[in-house]
Order: sequence, then C-alpha cells, then structure tokens
Amino acid sequence: MDASKRALLMHKLADLIERDIHYLAVLQTMEGGKIFPASYGEIIFSVNCLRYLAGWADKIHGQTIPADGPYFTYTRKEPVGVVGQIIPWNAPVLMAVWKLAPAFATGCTVVLKPAEDTPINALYIAALCKEAGFPAGVVNVVPGYGPTAGAAIASHPDISKVAFTGSVAVGKSIMAAAAQSNLKKVSLELGGKSPLIILPDADIDEAVQIAHDALFINQGQVCCSGTRTFVHESIYDEFVKKAKAKAEARKVGDPLADGVVHGPQINEKMMNKVLDYIKAGKEQGARVECGGERIGTTGYFIQPTVFSNVTDNMKIAREEIFGPVQSIIKFKTLEEAIERANNTTYGLASGIVTKDINNALIYANALEAGNVWINCYNVFSPQTPFGGYKQSGIGRELGEETLHEYLEVKTVYVKLPSKS
Repeated sequence: MDASKRALLMHKLADLIERDIHYLAVLQTMEGGKIFPASYGEIIFSVNCLRYLAGWADKIHGQTIPADGPYFTYTRKEPVGVVGQIIPWNAPVLMAVWKLAPAFATGCTVVLKPAEDTPINALYIAALCKEAGFPAGVVNVVPGYGPTAGAAIASHPDISKVAFTGSVAVGKSIMAAAAQSNLKKVSLELGGKSPLIILPDADIDEAVQIAHDALFINQGQVCCSGTRTFVHESIYDEFVKKAKAKAEARKVGDPLADGVVHGPQINEKMMNKVLDYIKAGKEQGARVECGGERIGTTGYFIQPTVFSNVTDNMKIAREEIFGPVQSIIKFKTLEEAIERANNTTYGLASGIVTKDINNALIYANALEAGNVWINCYNVFSPQTPFGGYKQSGIGRELGEETLHEYLEVKTVYVKLPSKS
C-alpha cells in the first residue's frame, strides 16, 4: 500500500475516534476507573498522536551516500514486518494508539494484546480500524493473560518486533523470550520512581500543586508519576502542611460523577499491593500526614495518602507503588538532591520547580532520566519522544524517534561501469 494511502487511513481512524470520543471515554472510565475528564482528554491526545504520525507516513526514506569506490550507494528504510504489541490497563486507548500509529505509519502489521483488565477499548479501536478501511489482517487484537497470550507474542518466531508497556519484571521476561526465539527487536516502556525536586526559591503554592498533580493523577497509576517529592529543608514543614491539605481536599468517588477527581484502583490485587506499601511506610517510620487506609468495603478506593519524614532506604522511597501515595523527602543542597534522585534503578522521568533557570538546567543535564520537566510535570506532545534510562526501558514512543523502532535499514551497492 502506498504510504500516502496509509496516512489517509490513519486520518480516517482519527476522524472515527473523534466521532465516538464520548462513547470511548465512558467505556474507558467504566472499564478502568479513570475519571471521565481524564479519559476524554487522553482520547483527544490519542487523536493528535495519530494525526502527527500520519504525517510521517510518506516522509520515511533512505539516503544516497557517497561511499568509497565505483559504486552508487543508497539506503532503504523498510518495515520490520509483523509487530507484537502488549499494552497496559492504565491508559488503554492512548497506549493502543501510541503503539499502533508508528506501526501503521511505517507499514507494519500488528498483533495487539490489551491488558486483561481493559480489553474492550482495544477491541473497539480494532472495529474502528475496520470501519476506516484498513485491510483485513493489518490489525489483530488478541485478548488474554500475560503468561499465555503475552508470552506467545514475545516468543513467536514469525513476529519480528515486540513493543511492551508495563512492569520491569515482565519487560525483562519479554526481552528474554524475544532473544531466545528469533532475536526479535524489542522496545520497552517500563516503570519508574521519578523524583521531583522543590528548590527553596520556588513559589510554594505552585510547587505543592505541581507535586500533587504529578503524583495523584489517575490515583497514582502512571509509570512516570512524581513518586519521590524532594523538598528543601528550609520550606519542608510548610510544604508538608500544604500538601496534606491538598490531598485531604481531593473528592474521591464514582469516576463518572461531576466533581470527582479521584477514582478507584484498577482491581483488588493492586489495591492490596498499595495498602501493603502504606503499611510498610508506617512500619519503617514514615509519618502519615493524611490518608493511609482503604475507603469503605465497596470498590477499590484508597484514601489519598501523604507521608513525611521519608528516608531513602524506606520501601516507599525505593519501589514503584503505583498508587495514591506521596512520599515527601527532605534535602539540603541541589547537588545532594541530584545524587539521591539518581540513586535508583529507574530513569523514566523527573522534575524540578525553581525560579533559577541555571539550577534548572544543571538539574536537567545531570538527571539520568529520559524526561525532565521544569516548573511543570506530566507534559506530553506527539512531536517529542518519551522513554526511559536504565531499567525504565529501551527505545522511545512518540516523535520521529518512535518510527525507528519499526524500521529496518537496508544498504544497497550498485557497481558503476568503469570509465573508458
């Protein structure tokens, strides 16, 4: 299929998602518990990502290279072929589009496995692909469990690449299966324990809001959440007081209800995991400023929780919680904060709040993370790459960089006739 035709199909799919945006947003909220405004906003962003990458479809090309010798030399960029894609439950529409769009733009076909908690959104997207006119066999959605359907994708010899978003442990198992089968290409977007540094010159109310939103978005169920809030000792007590008030003011409840900003955790297993981390924080000496308990016995709701007096050796400061638990950590100097922020196996995201651009850029250059936000957090655009350092992943989503994950480069030499 011509690249321009693929682009038209992608734009048609974007049109259909826009047509059904309210239905998709309600479906995502009912299936996964994300508050409705967040679901709606994510689907708008999904459309933007589709349209941006559609624009790349007919702009992927090789080069002619002036190589040594009597040769006309050029490169071709070709699709890797069949791609296996395994997506998480915390943003099912957005994650499906982040994976599907570069595959479509580069001319790959897809076998997509949605998370077992949220399969319906992916199936609906597949139905829209069919309605848009994608040829049969281009998009194949295979619901199932990770140890069966996911493992089959990672190890299948006819799949040339696997793209996965999820935990580090599962990412490692997928990478091993990919290597042991046919050494398929792998891109992984994994977990994080992202630091957010609050310097003493920051506007404290703005900093509290940024840190609050960085952590509590989607009940803390975001891989790049700002889960380690480092606050300078000179403003620490005031920051903790205001962070506590902000968390206590969150309205928890039905994610489809007006005014609710905090819904349930995805399932009972994840809820209990978060509660276990809260218990560990208490036992290891962190101070519970607010929250720390389950809400009621119906649904999987957890109180927005703020810990102070958190130290680096505590479990809640080292491991990914994936829940509404803010850990506020004290520091003395920027140099110390940078060293401690980097002292983790993760490297997905980071942030800093300060009025000093020099300190902000020192931090941005020093952090071992794929994304750095200055005086903001959780900002994404279709044009910019997203991914992690260290055990937070391999490869990038979005931007031009994501296309490289779905392409092979072929070099062609043509011997030229000798001059007479």
